[in-house]
Amino acid sequence: MTIKVLVVDDSSFFRRRVSEIVTQDPELEVVATASNGMEAIKMTLEHKPQVITMDIEMPVMDGITAVREIMAKIPTPILMFSSLTHDGAKATLDALDAGALDFLPKRFEDIATNKDEAIKLLQQRVKALGRRRLFRPVISRTPAPAPEPLRPAIGSRPQVQLQRPQSPAAAPVSVRASGKQYKLLAIGTSTGGPVALQKILTQFPANYPLPIVLIQHMPAAFTPAFAQRLNGLCRISVKEAANGDLLQPGCAYLAPGGMQMMIEKAGASGRVKIVAGNADMNYKPCVDITFASASKAYGGDVLAVVLTGMGADGREGARMLKNLGATIWAQDEASCVVYGMPQAVTAAGISSLSIGLENMADAILKESGRG
Repeated sequence: MTIKVLVVDDSSFFRRRVSEIVTQDPELEVVATASNGMEAIKMTLEHKPQVITMDIEMPVMDGITAVREIMAKIPTPILMFSSLTHDGAKATLDALDAGALDFLPKRFEDIATNKDEAIKLLQQRVKALGRRRLFRPVISRTPAPAPEPLRPAIGSRPQVQLQRPQSPAAAPVSVRASGKQYKLLAIGTSTGGPVALQKILTQFPANYPLPIVLIQHMPAAFTPAFAQRLNGLCRISVKEAANGDLLQPGCAYLAPGGMQMMIEKAGASGRVKIVAGNADMNYKPCVDITFASASKAYGGDVLAVVLTGMGADGREGARMLKNLGATIWAQDEASCVVYGMPQAVTAAGISSLSIGLENMADAILKESGRG
């Protein structure tokens, strides 16, 4: 059975190009196209596609508004096309907040090193979204009751609560703290990661006791904007990691896009090392590289979590951590946008626990001694 796709873009050339790429895959079928957000809503209601590819800047109604309207009327997995600029990054993050699940650069030469790879990647992303049930985050900017004092360096920030519809498979579970002492929390993710990270990190208190390293597959133009957004929403500090950063408790360091983030031992703490890495690496940043370096710097004193994402990045790095006594957790299948990376560590017997996104922050806080 084919996956039905709606292609939305104000450029007739781009609509035709994306449609040609999608229909090259026998598992995919373009059921309609639209030239603006208003038409996209109409076509979605009429054709009920399983996946929508959506441009951001369009006449009549822009892509972000269209995403919000579609998610309110007929929730559908949406893949955004974005320009690799600061404004493009901000708009894409706004689209993810509105309900889109994934994004790709609009210029195909920015997607992969050659045309065939770019075509394959687009097809893979569309199929991955089309095969998953939709778990829609609802963002409320109502201040949380009795918030904890914020760090003086952060200042006052809105409290964000994200809620997902519960499914039987994602029902609350009780996670008992092991009592193990940690020196680092490491989180790796890809497709669906921006919303998942926001969901988790906004629940952390300002005095969270561990430094946090975040590895999210994301272009270089996007990571500064994403770090800035998280820093504005969270009570912990969040920054794009820079070479030489000393890891501090209650601060999250986001690996910069297009680079590799490694962790080195620096006295009683740790230090960030940012390197270009090999040109032939599939992922920049790569979860495996950061996890592997953390195993050398901290041994088994690491709590590592693998969240939603395509592929198996993180499995080998998590294996190295596990062999030294670290704790590895994975997001459960029911709450993942794409159950690829978490499945890889789970199927390999590396993860000791699969946890739904709804329960992940609480489980991490308990295991870190803050629950």
